[in-house]
Amino acid sequence: MAPHQVVQAIIDLSAGAIGGAACVFSGQPLDTAKVKMQTFPSLYRGSIHCILSTYKQDGVRGLYQGTIPALMANIAENSVLFMSYGFCQQVIRFAAGLHHDAVLSNMQKACAGSVASIFSSLVLCPTELVKCRLQAMYEMEMSGKIAKSNNSVWSVVKSIMRNEGPQGFFQGLTTTIAREVPGYFCFFGAYELCRTGFADYMECEKDDIGVAPIALSGGIGGASLWLVVYPMDCVKSRIQVMSMTGKQAGFFKTFMTIARSEGVRALYSGLTPTIVRCFPANGALFLGYEVSRKLMMKEFDN
Repeated sequence: MAPHQVVQAIIDLSAGAIGGAACVFSGQPLDTAKVKMQTFPSLYRGSIHCILSTYKQDGVRGLYQGTIPALMANIAENSVLFMSYGFCQQVIRFAAGLHHDAVLSNMQKACAGSVASIFSSLVLCPTELVKCRLQAMYEMEMSGKIAKSNNSVWSVVKSIMRNEGPQGFFQGLTTTIAREVPGYFCFFGAYELCRTGFADYMECEKDDIGVAPIALSGGIGGASLWLVVYPMDCVKSRIQVMSMTGKQAGFFKTFMTIARSEGVRALYSGLTPTIVRCFPANGALFLGYEVSRKLMMKEFDN
């Protein structure tokens, strides 16, 4: 028996939260390296140099800088994303004249994920802004762009409220949405294509392909997302971090400034740790989501 739509939404939200937490714990050090390299590409020779330098400065704590807002960001984003993903699938079924239990094609699921990302961007942007600022705080202080301050979540939140007001939490929102919409089309599309491929090869249902194929499918989905939207994410990180010094230019102007003064290569700074991170982080995300969702759904099948 299928659960009521409200119960289904709660299950999707809860499973998304579990997946989001798993994603952070498995990939936070590489995410820290990504943000540092995006914001200060000239300071680091590569991802290994960035990770080792961060470890020397602050130890393991430095690599996990911004974990609390990252947890908030990922739990909020993935809760809303997967809840909206389920809702958007129903909208697509309705628009296509399908039964509410009909199986969607991989393309239709990719479209549902793309639309769902608009809703998740609204909760992701404020928490990701705090995370990015915490991760790049050391470099901002060392470069003299800001005065030395207390590097805590609360101090960053208070600083934003005092200097920029509530709207300051949405610095980079347009760029976040511009990144998420095409990114999650690729994310869910590649994930579902991989699951279909594994299911056909193993001659079983997509939900029964096992732990390793789900994790690998999630990693490939994540890698597909970042390969397509990485320059936009680089611009978003730059806007969110550099806005600490005052009003920051918008997406197009920031993009052109980076490309002209630092070269196109700077837009891809930090791509290596990001792609490496995709496999443990997004593998854990989908594994946490699929397994917890399956367990909760079983309660309604009895």
